[in-house]
Amino acid sequence: MSELLKTPLFETYKSMGAKTIDFGGWALPVQFSSIKEEHEAVRTRAGLFDVSHMGEIDVQGEHALDYLQKMMTNDISKLKENSAQYTAMCYEDGGTVDDLLVYKHSDEHYLLVVNAANTVKDFNWLEKHLVEGVSINNISNEMAQLAIQGPKAEIILQRLTDTDLSSIGFFKFQSNVLIADVNTLVSRTGYTGEDGFELYTASEDAPTLWKAILSAGEPESVLPCGLGARDTLRFEAKLALYGQELTKDISPLEAGIGFAVKTKKEADFIGKSALIRQREKGLERKLVGIEMIGRGIPRTNYSVYKGDQMIGVVTTGTQSPTLKKNVGLALIKIEYTEIDTEIEVEIRNKRVQAKVVPSPFYKRQK
Repeated sequence: MSELLKTPLFETYKSMGAKTIDFGGWALPVQFSSIKEEHEAVRTRAGLFDVSHMGEIDVQGEHALDYLQKMMTNDISKLKENSAQYTAMCYEDGGTVDDLLVYKHSDEHYLLVVNAANTVKDFNWLEKHLVEGVSINNISNEMAQLAIQGPKAEIILQRLTDTDLSSIGFFKFQSNVLIADVNTLVSRTGYTGEDGFELYTASEDAPTLWKAILSAGEPESVLPCGLGARDTLRFEAKLALYGQELTKDISPLEAGIGFAVKTKKEADFIGKSALIRQREKGLERKLVGIEMIGRGIPRTNYSVYKGDQMIGVVTTGTQSPTLKKNVGLALIKIEYTEIDTEIEVEIRNKRVQAKVVPSPFYKRQK
């Protein structure tokens, strides 16, 4: 049994009494207080997350743009400097290697932020398709990432910097921002459905930044948050989680992130022809929101039925802290995806009534 990986903040949350779990080989906090409390803090005030387990891959070189156009489903040529873009990488058959963010420093310099458990796999995939005039470097160990999320995030962070944070628009970023005297890349992005920032800094500076933000956010009762709340928040906003909504067997189109698949871009990307075929033929299954009518919570991998026919599986499900309802995301056959279609979820060997409902379950009021 190999030892769990730890982020630069491990000792900090140990001292805060956080409950840690094994998450994809990392020792990470599942909660500091309670999942519901932390979820509520992000929806109404602000919460601070350590997401230093995420992977960072630096891409540089004169052919960096062409290379990324070949590797990514989205149109990287549309990306402006100091902007970020959500995209997927696919296999030849349209299955998903990963979903990720691409940050553009310049035409010859990009930063990819990938899912923690996929970092090595993604790097190997990128390396396998590397072209001349491009270099890639896994810099994950050198970088830490914190996320402050929620309606009060900007107010709190602004106390720690002279940079006007309101000038950083959605999916935009600024490098070399001093936050509490720590050199930080500040990105207006997140994984919660709320406004907020993701902050990239040198590993050794993470504890300083973490403590400074918690201290600056005391008037707003900012809370340190764990993976539990991160999962319920992203789930309510229908933000895909790799390994659940997206896998090597689930395409970006099936998972509902078709907006990040630009089959009309000139560049030929890996998986393009398979995804074009999927679009032209029509999907055989897709991701939908479901709500339980009977008692029970739909959990990951629970089977979904219509009559005697198994029509799909639950990818994520919980009791939504915001809606106070038992809801889930399920990948089911296309003919059963109409809103209000009645279905059943198998919970502990019993079929429990549910129905297809609109998703995302939560959208913030701008």
